Amino acid sequence: MDGVTLTPLKQIHNPRGDVFHAMKRGDEGFTDFGEAYFSTINQNDIKGWKKHTEMTLNLVVVTGEVEFVVYDGDGFFNVKLSKKNYQRLTVKPNLWLAFRGLSAENMLLNLASIEHDPNESENVDLDIFNYVWYKY
Repeated sequence: MDGVTLTPLKQIHNPRGDVFHAMKRGDEGFTDFGEAYFSTINQNDIKGWKKHTEMTLNLVVVTGEVEFVVYDGDGFFNVKLSKKNYQRLTVKPNLWLAFRGLSAENMLLNLASIEHDPNESENVDLDIFNYVWYKY
């Protein structure tokens, strides 16, 4: 889908604790730095649909497993990210995003291109788009 990129990320395993890379300035998907924040989502809960008009999202799942769905008006892009599928999901502006927690504990990191601005995004109800969330 145009405006969506999945980037495999490096994991460095160490017996005393692992290192999980997220993003460097020279990485594809990096446009600018506005803020970084963590978000949690409960198991089987869904957050969305949300569309940013200026912000590029760079999403990395640091705990659990999260299912992301992106909608561009024509079709859906779906991916589940976790430590087992450790990638960064980059979502450009003007795409709708929703996500669901699949594990008992789920946490993601967003490396956003701009600082949060409540007037920069749009939210709609989950049932506004014809997407069927698979039951696990």
